[in-house]
Amino acid sequence: MSDQEITAQAPDPVPGPALRPVRGAARCAVAGLALAALAWVVRAVWHVRLAMAGQPASGPPDQGGGQHRPLTALEDSYHQVSSVGGAVTLLCALAFLVWLDRIRDNARALSGAEPRYGSLLLYLGWILPVVNLWIPRGIVADAHRSVFPDRRLPAVVNWWWALWLAGLAGSAGLIYSDSTDEVIARAYTGVLPLLAADVVIVAAAGTAALMIRTLTTAQQRRMDETAPAGRPGIAP
Repeated sequence: MSDQEITAQAPDPVPGPALRPVRGAARCAVAGLALAALAWVVRAVWHVRLAMAGQPASGPPDQGGGQHRPLTALEDSYHQVSSVGGAVTLLCALAFLVWLDRIRDNARALSGAEPRYGSLLLYLGWILPVVNLWIPRGIVADAHRSVFPDRRLPAVVNWWWALWLAGLAGSAGLIYSDSTDEVIARAYTGVLPLLAADVVIVAAAGTAALMIRTLTTAQQRRMDETAPAGRPGIAP
């Protein structure tokens, strides 16, 4: 059999996983974080306004025993601010997960290694008790290290995660059990812990945006480097 026949019968090489565009997802995630930070700044302004107004003579909104007095105009506006802030934060979380999913998929395509954490943990890892203290950071770190095993993890990842955990543990942070009326009552009696939680969450959003920019830039450069080699699916 001739060399030409052997070449003709050889199977085509199996293409590797396609790389996915990541810059657009990064921009959306950063924009979502900016809006979420703005929402928490507005929330902090309302905390200050409530503290300066002082608690009405009729007492807190939640009177206990299932009884609630009518809200003042300022208290009612805080309910609206809180609701809008919650919706914006949810959209920000979805945009962040889209970016993280793309970063993770591209890391698999560039390194040829399977992610350390399964796809289910990409979403559940944020809400499962105890494991949510390290798995989300682990997913981000694994996506970067699998592509750049010889580099140190950017310090901004650790700063982001420390501030995120502080936001979770805050007295009125990202996840808390108090109702909006209970938060209003706390603003009347002790606003400083609320403001501290607000500052931490805004700082966490800022460092998250910087982390997204840092990791996206590094991965995009590696994608650009592999483009001349004919890797499939690389967006121009």
